[in-house]
Amino acid sequence: MDLYYQKLEQFMETLDEETMRAVENVSVKKTFKKGDLLLEQGEICKYSFSLINGVARKFYYGQKKVITTEFYFAGDVALSFNSYLLQKPSEEVMECVTDLTVECISRDNFEKLKQSFPKLIAYDLLFTELYAAWLEERLFDFNVLSATERYRKLMHKSPQYFHQIKLTHIASYLGISLETLSRIRARI
Repeated sequence: MDLYYQKLEQFMETLDEETMRAVENVSVKKTFKKGDLLLEQGEICKYSFSLINGVARKFYYGQKKVITTEFYFAGDVALSFNSYLLQKPSEEVMECVTDLTVECISRDNFEKLKQSFPKLIAYDLLFTELYAAWLEERLFDFNVLSATERYRKLMHKSPQYFHQIKLTHIASYLGISLETLSRIRARI
């Protein structure tokens, strides 16, 4: 979501000092170990996690298999959108693929900030619009791009961390079998 987060960063640069200071005051820097969970299935997503470094993934348990739906890299914001927005139990799990450093903000604190700093409402709307655009792009990729093209696109996203992601997670994210992924990797 590089292009999308560039737009968010550009918007953040338009915020005044007082608003930025208020956001910084409710942000908490945290570190997690590989394998730690940022969100468990059935838990309500009460935080957004801005990745500083490392990789996380979002997945859910399907019938007889685990399905990876998203990877998060440095610069991305990780959250379970439905759970966060509707404050309902998450069907998804968010897991640290590597050691991770994040800035997290509780939903409650962010909602309070929006009451005092209206420009954060515009930020929230922009974030939602960009997430919808990313989802549309992901659907397009799934329906139009070949598995090899989807693999290359993912590999390009964050090459410094790519080798740390399990192949089973990559295959699941791409919607292909591990055998197909092995053939793709052999050709590249």
